[in-house]
Amino acid sequence: MPPKQQLLLAFDPQTSAFASDALMGSLRRVVIGNEIIGYRLQRARRRSIGFQINERGLTIRAPRWITLREIETAIIEHQGWIRSRQIKWLAWCDEHRRAAIRFADGGHVKYLGKTATLRLCAEAGATHYDGAAEEIRLALSNEAAEVHVREALQVWLQAQARGVLAERLERFAGRIDSRFAGWRLSSARTQWGSCSHDGRIRLSWRLVHFSLPVIDYVIAHELAHLCELNHGARFWKAVAHLLPGFETARDQIKRVEIQTISF
Repeated sequence: MPPKQQLLLAFDPQTSAFASDALMGSLRRVVIGNEIIGYRLQRARRRSIGFQINERGLTIRAPRWITLREIETAIIEHQGWIRSRQIKWLAWCDEHRRAAIRFADGGHVKYLGKTATLRLCAEAGATHYDGAAEEIRLALSNEAAEVHVREALQVWLQAQARGVLAERLERFAGRIDSRFAGWRLSSARTQWGSCSHDGRIRLSWRLVHFSLPVIDYVIAHELAHLCELNHGARFWKAVAHLLPGFETARDQIKRVEIQTISF
């Protein structure tokens, strides 16, 4: 188990998030042995106590009729889960920091499953990918500010995503249900893809970071929702029909949180 000061890092009351919450009177503490757990209490329309751990620490959402004593008893009962989730959150933050893109010459970014090196080349003419060198050459001077590198890279990646996703969707043309009514590129930060009741799907441009088999899986997943708007047995049968052997790609993208993508 990490040292206590690490375990309590996300609950540090000195952070700006907690400082503002304390002024609002929503920051509370519960003592468990020699350990102090800070939490934010939100009253909500729900039937039970809910726990959430993120960059703001532990948030408890509970209905108004549940007393503070009952809430703190629940925290004590779930202290093992809280510690476990907090450790996972700290590990996620560390992974996110290590995976962060350096938007400068020599930085690295995932492109179609490979690690590409960013090169700032004013003489490049237009931004392009050099497959042999595994480099994305941005038509910018070597002195370009990080914000400009980021913007240029995102514009280029979105354009590549639009082309790649359209081409991969075309490969499913003969197997797509007649309810398919088209697709559009998405910038959503919560999901890789979505399917609406009217037969339209949305695919995140950030899928361009992944290999083609993973992209195909997400496409097959959303197309399968045209038949089954759930994740039951018939849904997975539909996915398998569209993309036999999809399990490896599914497991690969399940290990990646969309929020870990740097931009």
